[in-house]
Amino acid sequence: MTLNINAITKAYGNNLAINQFSSTFELGIYALLGPNGSGKSTLMNILTDNLKADSGEITYTDDSGNTENVLHMGVRFREKLGFMPQYPGLYPNFTVERFMWYMAALKGIKKEEAKKQIPEILAAVELDDVPKRKIGALSGGMKQRLTLAQAVLGAPEILILDEPTAGLDPKQRIAIRNYISKIAFNKIVLIATHVVPDIEFIARDIIMLKKGVIVDNAPPHELTKKIERKVWNVPCAESDVQPMQDKFRVTNIARDEDTGKVLLRVLADEQPTDRSKTVAPTLEDYYLYVFGENSSTS
Repeated sequence: MTLNINAITKAYGNNLAINQFSSTFELGIYALLGPNGSGKSTLMNILTDNLKADSGEITYTDDSGNTENVLHMGVRFREKLGFMPQYPGLYPNFTVERFMWYMAALKGIKKEEAKKQIPEILAAVELDDVPKRKIGALSGGMKQRLTLAQAVLGAPEILILDEPTAGLDPKQRIAIRNYISKIAFNKIVLIATHVVPDIEFIARDIIMLKKGVIVDNAPPHELTKKIERKVWNVPCAESDVQPMQDKFRVTNIARDEDTGKVLLRVLADEQPTDRSKTVAPTLEDYYLYVFGENSSTS
């Protein structure tokens, strides 16, 4: 099973939201990583046929090796999709359970199968204790988890998740991340996010997107390898913090309890000071190296 995207382009007036995007997805988790406005949601909406591309082609190859243009497949392709939009339209007067049954009906899932799947999925996203609660009474995090629940309903072959952990607390984010990882073995899962920790350890490949253009595409360990010996711990006096920020890209500021000095985490091609020591880079370090320290990562 393969999803192939070839030279997809989408513009809004003079603004190129997606520019000649090409990639091939097989089974596993892929991450679209980039700051707000990088084109992630535009691509998600093109893939789910909620938005038409100006040019380019998307093809799907099934397990038998048959390849078709997604536009020609129409409903047959949409039946293979599970989509979690960034800003879902939910029905405030529906209960959680009724909404799931409603989505099951829209997806054409048989009653017996829906009866089996719905409790399992609600338990997985920690909503099994509120099946009778109206959606309008749910917290933002609960609505987010319900949106994920409807996306995975029906066991779709392709799962497209736009900012799946937005609004969740750390415990819920870990639970959702683990759940996505568990169900991804026999699916193509594409996650659009700007939250680096959500995908650092579960994505097989990370596509870094900037202003609609792919600036890098590789497994996480290959990306971090590119900045080995470019991440430094730099002890300094408090009075030196601002001058260091003016001169270098500082990604973290902490207090060293043993020495009382300030400890900076700095991205630099060369050793910033004589007392600087290199540290192992993280994916967040590479994100900031590519996009700049003003790009949001949380």
